[in-house]
Amino acid sequence: MVSKSELTRARLQDGAMASFAEHGFHGTSTRHIAAAAGMSPAAVYVHFSSKEELLFEITRTGHQQILEIVTAAADSAPDSTTRLTNIVREFVIYHAQHHISSRVVNYELTRLDPEHLAEIVAIRVQIDRTLTGVLEDGIADGEFTVGDVAMTTTAILSLGVDVSRWFRDGRAWSPESVGDYYAGLALAMVGAR
Repeated sequence: MVSKSELTRARLQDGAMASFAEHGFHGTSTRHIAAAAGMSPAAVYVHFSSKEELLFEITRTGHQQILEIVTAAADSAPDSTTRLTNIVREFVIYHAQHHISSRVVNYELTRLDPEHLAEIVAIRVQIDRTLTGVLEDGIADGEFTVGDVAMTTTAILSLGVDVSRWFRDGRAWSPESVGDYYAGLALAMVGAR
């Protein structure tokens, strides 16, 4: 059973997410967060030490979800082509479905305190290493032809993250159709056979 405190923290995180998405980190006040959560401004400081802590919690949760998605997709099949397809598809679908939170998580993270940023960077490194491992396996198995694995990893992940910048609900493209299309682009990038 979820406690009242956990529900309040979740409401404040949702309010912060909406406020950060609308006003940016620096343009968001604790009054914005409290109003979006339907609470008094004092509630923010009862549950979080700062606006930055709220951003950190939101950013860490988003990055942990992505790491879980990428790890599961990397373990989803024996061949590298299917694994890469699944990683890119699920990564892109997540960024489309959660485009508002993904924009905050990816584009406001530089506002984090150094120790919090370091924790997020460590998660991002795990995500990079997982994709890099799939690319390296595909090269070793003769499935992929890649000149620069690190650059290709960065390019694939950057394309996926950027979906959160432009994707909007109600477009002709569904998150799944965008995921499928981007998976095809990734396969072309690596010269999949």
